[in-house]
Amino acid sequence: MNVVIAGGHGQIALRLSTLLTGQGHTVRSIVRNPDHTDDVAATGASPVVADLEKISATDLAGHLTGADAVVFAAGAGPDSGVERKETVDRDGAVLLADAAATAGIRRYVLISSTGVDADPDPERGEVWAAYIRAKKAAEEAVRADSRLDATILRPGRLTNDPGTGRVVLAPPPVEYGDVTRDDSAAAVAALLAAPGTAGTTLELRGGDTELGDAVAALG
Repeated sequence: MNVVIAGGHGQIALRLSTLLTGQGHTVRSIVRNPDHTDDVAATGASPVVADLEKISATDLAGHLTGADAVVFAAGAGPDSGVERKETVDRDGAVLLADAAATAGIRRYVLISSTGVDADPDPERGEVWAAYIRAKKAAEEAVRADSRLDATILRPGRLTNDPGTGRVVLAPPPVEYGDVTRDDSAAAVAALLAAPGTAGTTLELRGGDTELGDAVAALG
């Protein structure tokens, strides 16, 4: 496959590009900061410098030419405010959808977040609430876009523990829990290779089922 990852310097994205290039796939990773290109190149991916908050869908589509699939792995980050949750986590996902459609690409994997089906916990503050609302809105927009064959993945609380390759991967609701970033990246790679999962929204946790078996069970 030829895959483009938006948000290519994120912790899951760097793991994903390493996995995909190691499997022989071609990867382009979009980053906003030129200082991050060396980290991306070290994974075997080709860095593309573009700011999702400034680029048009038409110009972004030019960076997607020849791709078979796109992955939205971007996020404004934990230190950003309410506004950037909307401009990156929500609007960036929609922008990538529009650009993919313009470039004739249907396959889209959106890395979202668990918890978006519930009202945000007010005790976690307005930035957290904005994050949950932005992720929910991005899901709804991508899910409703008939131009896409989209899979939405909702990892649980992310950890940096070594991956186990054993997960819970199922439609919601799924009990809250942890999942490693290694296993999250592996799940995205597996879903990209499983077009039959298009149209599904899936929760991901650490579990007892081997990842390949979990994906195969989805049909």
